[in-house]
Amino acid sequence: MFKRPLTGKVKGALAQTKSKSSPASGSKKTEQAEIDIISMIQERDFAGAIAVLEFFKGLGKEHPRVRPTLPWLAYCCYHLGEYTKAIEYLEELYSKSKDSYIFLQLACCYYFLGEYEIAYEHVLKGPDCPYQNRILFHIADKLQKEDIVNQCHKKLSDNNIEDQLSLAAMHFSRNQIQPAVNIYKNLLLEDSSFEALHIYVALCYFKLDFFDISLEVLNSYLQKHPNSPTALNLKACNIFKTYSGKKAEAVLQPIVELQQTSHTSENYLIKHNMVVFRNGENALQVLPPLLDVLPEARLNLVIYHLKNGDVDEAYELIKDLEPVKASEYILKGVVNACKGQLHDTREHLKNAEHYFQLVGTSDTECDTIPGRQCMASCFFLTKRFSDVIVYLQSIENFFQNDDDFNWNYGIAHAYVGNYKDAEKILLAVQDESYRRDYVYNSWLARCYIMNGKPELAWELYLKMETSIDAMNLLQLIANDCYKIGSFYYAAKAFDVLERLDSNSEFWEGKRGACIGVFQQIVIGKEPSETLRDIVHMLKNSNREEKNIILQIIAKWAHENNLISN
Repeated sequence: MFKRPLTGKVKGALAQTKSKSSPASGSKKTEQAEIDIISMIQERDFAGAIAVLEFFKGLGKEHPRVRPTLPWLAYCCYHLGEYTKAIEYLEELYSKSKDSYIFLQLACCYYFLGEYEIAYEHVLKGPDCPYQNRILFHIADKLQKEDIVNQCHKKLSDNNIEDQLSLAAMHFSRNQIQPAVNIYKNLLLEDSSFEALHIYVALCYFKLDFFDISLEVLNSYLQKHPNSPTALNLKACNIFKTYSGKKAEAVLQPIVELQQTSHTSENYLIKHNMVVFRNGENALQVLPPLLDVLPEARLNLVIYHLKNGDVDEAYELIKDLEPVKASEYILKGVVNACKGQLHDTREHLKNAEHYFQLVGTSDTECDTIPGRQCMASCFFLTKRFSDVIVYLQSIENFFQNDDDFNWNYGIAHAYVGNYKDAEKILLAVQDESYRRDYVYNSWLARCYIMNGKPELAWELYLKMETSIDAMNLLQLIANDCYKIGSFYYAAKAFDVLERLDSNSEFWEGKRGACIGVFQQIVIGKEPSETLRDIVHMLKNSNREEKNIILQIIAKWAHENNLISN
């Protein structure tokens, strides 16, 4: 991490010097600026400190309390996330001092800009010291230079706090969360004054999905440091996971307002999270510039495209990503599954199965909710629906009102013939776009029919607009109703199909269904009032053999004092 610790020059007594050429008012203004910058840096008001330091730099003067000015300008810009400006000041400083230590600081800036190759070049130019080793440790990891990572790891000292923090950060970045937690807790046991470590512990618990514990740790820290942007941001993320984006946004609002009033560019992490909290609002404006700065930006932009039906856009963004974390494997699985289903490509479906299985069978994820969802998804793609139900049933209580869960769970039950359960679960889906989908309506119609409610399946058809999907649903209703002996609605469906298409199969289906209805009327299983409907359906046909059937019906109706016409 870029370091330029506060020195005695900042913490010491304020020098009472005045410029002889300046009026008294100017002297007071300068003195006030000196006082302000001390408190600004101590209170981490880097935007204010930059304004004061740039004022002095513009006058061609060194600030009397934080001199030389350039290192402090770079320091403040770095901690404000203004890495490009920090680089400009550091390069200007190097041109004057030729201090090779500056290469290490430049490496830090390039690292956070995602320019890992440039960062690597700079860190090698710096002096051989523990600081260089720590920076090289993380840059090599990003560049997948595992040999160098191992060499740097061996140089880390168990007795050096900064080395241990660096190691914990590496564990965290590789999703080895528990070892990171152990390091932070050990450091806190050694010295409880390291209060900021509580944020790291809270972040680890957040990554482990222990949101309540993370909030508990954060709240104790926020009691002493209520305006900490990092703590407030993490608290907002926990609130988002446990409550809603709107409540999370309210937690972040003070930070956003502070940044606006201080005339600084909004912190990229805050901008990113506000997009997530607002369900993708402004995603196309905010996320693309952050793709190489913040790994989550790419993942969230992929999710945005998926939600908007842009599967190919999502695929292009993620196809070259080498997954490391479970969330990355899961998202690659989802994108490949969508791509495979959209274009009917077996290769993408096999890739999706592979990614889901890797997560679902891993030691760290197999008993987690995402891990079980992955195994269910893998079995869904391989049509092992009994296994799908086993996995989804184990996490059902966590997804009572989740439309995606209920969609998959309901269809899985329908596939294995659990039509009563399937009907109940599918009816729990609330999203109107899902309820208009043909796949949803076809499975719900089948459940209605198999549960003895063919009239509800018919109502689903009546609500659909004229389309290929409507015709497909008619065929499903016709065939399923015929199969279970619900001949009246089979006849209605075949009648409409025959009028739309004179295919002989539709006539044969209608003929058989009408005869079936007639038989049920004869034995009292169907009300005699339906006789008029089947006579009308038969008369709609231009087939000659309808006359034979109509004659038989007419004769029976006459003998039983019923009017069939």
